[in-house]
Amino acid sequence: METPPTFFRAFGDPAHASVERALSELRSGRPVTIVEGGQALVALGVEALDETAAAALQSLGTAHLVLPSARLRRLGVERSGPGMLALPRIDLARIETLALKIDARVDAPVGPAGPLDGVVLELASLALILPAIVGVPMATELAPLDLVRVPAEAIRTYRRSLARTMRIVSRAPVPLEGAPETEFVVFRGGEGLRDQVAILIGRPDLSKPVPVRLHSACLTGDLFGSLKCDCGDQLRGTVKFMAENGGGVLLYLDQEGRGNGIANKMRAYKLQSQGWDTYDADELLGFGLDQRRFDFAAEMLKQLGVKQVAVYTNNPVKIAALKAAGLDVVEDRRAYGRQTSENVLYLASKRDRAGHFIDLDELAAHRPVTE
Repeated sequence: METPPTFFRAFGDPAHASVERALSELRSGRPVTIVEGGQALVALGVEALDETAAAALQSLGTAHLVLPSARLRRLGVERSGPGMLALPRIDLARIETLALKIDARVDAPVGPAGPLDGVVLELASLALILPAIVGVPMATELAPLDLVRVPAEAIRTYRRSLARTMRIVSRAPVPLEGAPETEFVVFRGGEGLRDQVAILIGRPDLSKPVPVRLHSACLTGDLFGSLKCDCGDQLRGTVKFMAENGGGVLLYLDQEGRGNGIANKMRAYKLQSQGWDTYDADELLGFGLDQRRFDFAAEMLKQLGVKQVAVYTNNPVKIAALKAAGLDVVEDRRAYGRQTSENVLYLASKRDRAGHFIDLDELAAHRPVTE
């Protein structure tokens, strides 16, 4: 008996489910098919490309390499959007050079990206893979039936639509050193369905502006005490301040590496070890200044009953995002960590290139993050 369409609708939008399946396929190194109208693009991330995969894609038709504008700039081509290079033959060495080599330059004309090319880069961003894709365009009816198919429009609207699906799935008291009255609240939903955590410190008065920090996960800094950033200091300093000053809410967001993912963060760190600054390293890999979004973070705060916030951040984008989501930002204060010989250039780059509110003179004095 055929399952009625209403059955699938009971579990959310089937189009969004297809995006999530496509994300899993790309991260697993398998191609997906993006469809719109009568057109399709069979797409695979270059980091999953080997001789076998290249031969399989080549059998489908003429392929091309999709690159974002950031990577194209590093290849010597100024573009406001993504572009594509024809691949008469899927040459692994050539693709690796165009996608990753520091001193590479374009070796063929760069054509404008088609509508599906731009969409597949959004899918790559959601999947946290390198933003370089081999695609084979074809008519929809000719695309392989055994690949996951996803409507292009579902990818375009996925982040915005899924921000509203955040829901609390568990919560429990977790006493912390220096903050014994603390509760962890786990949310699920949003982009990639990754779990996000709200940490309620003390008993903040929800009738007043609540001290809030949006903290993107940093494995190297938060857990291992990396000297390359100030993330761990910001995290622990903010928790300490909230515990000693009436409480607050810290959102611990799964957005490692400014939203690029841990694998790409390590690629960028390797480039930084060769002398590139944090933003140049990301651009060499094809990333812009910051891939993070904070609309789902605002939704988490709303579900916790927070309406007014005093936000602790150096990042003007976070402040603007909370305001745009309808929260009343009554105050913004800085969240400083220590300045070290290893992170001073990183901090200066965030100030000079991304507009972060960072006072290097204050940092040099090694003042606590709560002052």
